[in-house]
Amino acid sequence: MTVTDSAAPTPSTPAPGTATPASNPKGGLDTATLDLPGWQHVYSGKVRDLYVPADAVIPERFGQDCVLVVASDRISAYDHVLASEIPDKGRILTQLSLWWFEQLGVAHHVLASTVDGGVPAAVEGRAMICKKLDMFPVECIARGYLTGSGLLEYRESGTVCSIPLPAGLVDGSRLAEAIFTPSAKAEVGEHDENITYDAVVGLVGEDTAARLRALTLDIYTKAEAIARDRGIILADTKVEFGVDAATGVITLGDEVLTPDSSRFWDAATYRPGQAQPSYDKQYVRDWLTSAASGWDRAADTPPPALPADVVARTRSRYVEAYEKLTGRAFA
Repeated sequence: MTVTDSAAPTPSTPAPGTATPASNPKGGLDTATLDLPGWQHVYSGKVRDLYVPADAVIPERFGQDCVLVVASDRISAYDHVLASEIPDKGRILTQLSLWWFEQLGVAHHVLASTVDGGVPAAVEGRAMICKKLDMFPVECIARGYLTGSGLLEYRESGTVCSIPLPAGLVDGSRLAEAIFTPSAKAEVGEHDENITYDAVVGLVGEDTAARLRALTLDIYTKAEAIARDRGIILADTKVEFGVDAATGVITLGDEVLTPDSSRFWDAATYRPGQAQPSYDKQYVRDWLTSAASGWDRAADTPPPALPADVVARTRSRYVEAYEKLTGRAFA
């Protein structure tokens, strides 16, 4: 998530001094309450914590419209942030996003990502200094394969976001060409709503809607080819864009092509007509909906803590996705 100019979260005031890792009852680094010299915490989302400059030093280097985006190890499922965390998840998401930004060659929001570049040492590897963007109220989704919510709509109407698709497709079918299936951003704790392209036009105007669609499909096409060369299928992905106020350029923000924002499948085990094992939090979803969890998803109660084996297997899938895509060992 990137802070927009219209966002007005209530700031918390850190004590002055050197950065001090905060204690976390979940066992990891509490990225929402860090004392980071020069930065002030203003907002926490499901996974990321945002800090803005607290003095004049950082704006002198990056400009006033910058934000420190810190990826935590929190994990969410079914619109709940879980009591358990996945070790190293924030570092994996950040490092994989940075790798993809390099591969894609599109305008993006990252200004710095290293300690030498200005990132505080306490959050090295899991944080980026980014431009603030005026974000569009649209989740830009590209689908190259039929699955998930798209499959449910297709089974009912033969369409996905009102785009007609051929008859006879099954779970995991590869589409003849990738399609743009946007959703409207929902309030925290609620589901995003799939919308039509015409609805996007109504929200942002015809020219901007066309640009968002073209950028999204271009990113998917490039990334799908890169992933396929590495033995991974990119089934679908979500990206977000905003406008850089200084340049007026539509700019890629948030995270990009991570297991949290994309469906990655192993090409070696891909079989249309069945659910595909994915490099994401599927282990978490499966356990939460199993009898073993004892959790009733329909009840107004938080999910239970995850067993150690579910945490370990989920971390392993995130690490495997990072290593297969980048060709680098995660350390």
